[in-house]
Formats: sequence, structure tokens, C-alpha cells
Amino acid sequence: MVLVTDQHEDQPGEHLTVGRVAEATGVSVRALHHYDAVGLVRPSGRSAAGYRLYAPGDVERLRTVVVYRRLGFSLEEVGDLLAADGSGQLEHLRRQRDAVTARLEEDTALLAAIDRALEVHVSGTQLTPEEQRELFGDSFSEDYAAEAEQRWGETPQWTQSQERTARYTRADWQEVKAEGDALNADFAALLSAGEPADGGAAMDVAERHRLHVCERFYDMSHAMHRSVSQLYVDDPRFTAVYEAVAPGLAQFVRDAARANAARHGVEEGCSS
Repeated sequence: MVLVTDQHEDQPGEHLTVGRVAEATGVSVRALHHYDAVGLVRPSGRSAAGYRLYAPGDVERLRTVVVYRRLGFSLEEVGDLLAADGSGQLEHLRRQRDAVTARLEEDTALLAAIDRALEVHVSGTQLTPEEQRELFGDSFSEDYAAEAEQRWGETPQWTQSQERTARYTRADWQEVKAEGDALNADFAALLSAGEPADGGAAMDVAERHRLHVCERFYDMSHAMHRSVSQLYVDDPRFTAVYEAVAPGLAQFVRDAARANAARHGVEEGCSS
């Protein structure tokens, strides 16, 4: 690393501050600090005051990282790719292209299913189990629903959820799924950026997650949220849903829910 004192860091081709790099690449300052800490993208220089300064080569490496992250690689995998020779990177990208192609095919089928659901919505017909499975994929199962009824069918939360969802249209279910996907994406972004599960940002998303359940299904206390979130790591089916979004996400969401419950005064061992 070099000390840079005689350059205007905002000029093209010269060293840039963290803020300028964040503005130019769309990567947050927090993520840049994390990439530096883990050795993924380290700035080549420092100002006289000790601030990070990025050379053109550093920014180019960062842009490569951004591309790999958008393709779905973990930070560890990105580090391996950057350390690999050209043939290694090419092989990884070929395999990833196959995965992206498969996802595109799945998305095309999903879009067709949603279009069919919209057409039926005009006639006022409710979603059939088959249509729900097409919309929600592996996360929907009649067996899961039967198991849930057996487990919680006598609770007021089950009754409340059944009463609410009985009135839902296809558009409502599409909104519910979109909201859930957005919450998972926000959790995954925090996990990727190195944010702690018990940090303020993660707890805020956990609170939104709890309120989503309250608004869409049933009244969920912070204690219940903490208890239910334990299923995310104990039940392989729940775990698989979160791990499909990002490795380690199930535990991250569980820990964020527990931290948020504690923030709202729910102590360990409390079940109400």
C-alpha cells in the first residue's frame, strides 16, 4: 500500500476515496469496508490522513466482484475466482451460465402460471392447490398445510389466519409472496454485507418480518416470532427455503428475530 498525497482523487484514472468509489459502483461504503477487511478488494493507497484511496485497478477488481455477486457467488467463492487462473474463471462462469439459463426457464414457467392466475382472477375464482403450487413453488404443499392444521389448528392464531386468507384473491397472494421475497432479499443483503444478525439493521428487518405476519396472517408477538424462527434452523424444509436464497440465511434470520425480541423486552425462556 502506498501513501498518496499529491493526486486529486476525483480525477479520472487517479485514486478515489471510499465515497467516490461507492458513488461510481453502487457498492455501499459499509460493504467496501467489509471487502477491505476480508481481503477481497483492498485499496492500494492511503491519504496523508489515513483514509482509503482506490487506484483504477482496485476499482476494476471491485467491478468484477460486483458482477460475480450479481451472478449469485458467495464472497468466499468470489475470492477463489479472483485467485484462479483464466481457465478456472471460465469454467465457473460456464457452470453459472447454465444455472442462470435454468432459472430463466423456471421464471418463464412461473410467469405463465401468474398470467393464468390473473385471467382466472377476472372471473372471481379462488386459487386451486395446483395454482398455488405453481405460484409458490416448493414452498407450498398440501401436506405442509395439513401438518400446520394438526399442529396449531386449536390456536386463535390459526383461526385468525384462516379467516384472513379465506378472503385473499390471486392479487393478494402475489403481493404476499412479493413482500416475503423482498424481506428475504433485505436479510440476504445484510448477510452479504457482513452486518451482524443482532445489529440494528438486521433487527429492523426482523421487525418488518414480524409485522408482515401480523398484517397478512395473524397477530404475532415478539415472543412467538422468536419461537417460530427457531423452526428456520430446526426444520430442514424451512431451512431449505432460506438457504436457497443465501447460504447461512436461515440462522441469520433466526438470530435477528431473537435479537429483535430481546430488544423489545422478551427474555430467554419466555414463551408468551
